[in-house]
Amino acid sequence: MSLIGATVITTCSGAISDWLGQRPMLIASSVLYFVSGLVMLWSPNVYVLCLARLLDGFGIGLAVTLVPVYISETAPSDIRGLLNTLPQFLSSGGMFLSYCMVFGMSLLASPSGRLMLGILSILSLIYFVLTMFYLPESPRWLVSKGRMLEEKKVLQSLRGTEDVSVIYVL
Repeated sequence: MSLIGATVITTCSGAISDWLGQRPMLIASSVLYFVSGLVMLWSPNVYVLCLARLLDGFGIGLAVTLVPVYISETAPSDIRGLLNTLPQFLSSGGMFLSYCMVFGMSLLASPSGRLMLGILSILSLIYFVLTMFYLPESPRWLVSKGRMLEEKKVLQSLRGTEDVSVIYVL
């Protein structure tokens, strides 16, 4: 179900993020992760669990498609490639840690599959706080909407310099 959700949302995530912006869509991704984790934790039957996995797939699809685009649009050119490898590296590391956690929990006298799935909500809160409070809107998106003053302020805060003369190809 997660793969179905991710596939469905990736087909339209670019158009929606061009309309609403990357920041709101990344916040939506974190909310979808949080809600799906809670629903998986408390799902009364397999149908609700499948619905929660579908929501989880929507969150995954948004994050997987929008994070590299966001990094490409905000990162300085000299470290852009390095920063774009981080999502893949952290995703692989997260999968490894989740496998270790599942293995460790399987050694318990009464392992709880619900708890394993519900831990997603805790991690999604960290994702939500980071996107909500520390993530500015993409400068490219601001330019595409004609919000040049906001774009300049965002670039100045990202670059740490007053001179942010950049030419965008839209």
